[in-house]
Amino acid sequence: MDIIDAIILGVIQGLTEFLPVSSSGHLEIAKTILGDESLPKDSLLFTVTLHFATALSTIVIFRKDISEILKGLLKFNWNEESQFSIKIIVSMLPATFIGLFYEEELEKLFGGNILFVGAMLLVTAVLLLLADLSKKTAKNVSFRDAIIIGISQAIAMLPGISRSGATISTSVMLGNDKSKAAQFSFLMVVPLILGKVAKDILGSDISVESSTFTPLLIGFIAAFVSGLFACTIMIKLVRNSKLKYFSIYCAIVGIIAISFSLLN
Repeated sequence: MDIIDAIILGVIQGLTEFLPVSSSGHLEIAKTILGDESLPKDSLLFTVTLHFATALSTIVIFRKDISEILKGLLKFNWNEESQFSIKIIVSMLPATFIGLFYEEELEKLFGGNILFVGAMLLVTAVLLLLADLSKKTAKNVSFRDAIIIGISQAIAMLPGISRSGATISTSVMLGNDKSKAAQFSFLMVVPLILGKVAKDILGSDISVESSTFTPLLIGFIAAFVSGLFACTIMIKLVRNSKLKYFSIYCAIVGIIAISFSLLN
């Protein structure tokens, strides 16, 4: 993989991890267009690097919220911070279950199946449109909501379903405040990403060679910087009900992907 490809894939990961357009779907499309022929080991290492970069950008953006949560937890009281933490843990359970017991079945869908990606992008488009039409409220995420949002996150493990789009849309359609829905969506994925990164590193024989270090570093920086930008912008867009534009975008890309697959 050359430096230009690393920059392109890094920016795509950083933007699409937070913008509701499916990072996995766009990476699959990009790899097909770029003709990515990386060895599985190299491809895994690059993917792990990009995911760690976006997790780090989330931590930077929400550093104050994370600090308050940790301080609240250290008081060992059933306070708002403790309840929020438990909700985050509850929301992680469905995706964790799928990742542990159905990882091989899931990975089979990540083989450049552009037709499937296109179809799932159309599903994302519908979800975003429904969320944009939802009324504004001041409701907080409940424990019941956390479970349902967690199920949406598990479904969003499919390539083409936007994780942020699915979780934010689900939360908003459940009647939650849009800003709080975005905050919950971004924070709930950090432990999962870090856990997945640790699992991939410990469970694989991946190593950094001198020839791959520069593309990895460039991809990391590209994903981190674009992630900071996308996360900040996304919070404002959700608050101002601008998801319909992403709905249109996902529909267009989905149709293009389906057409590309059928014509080739």
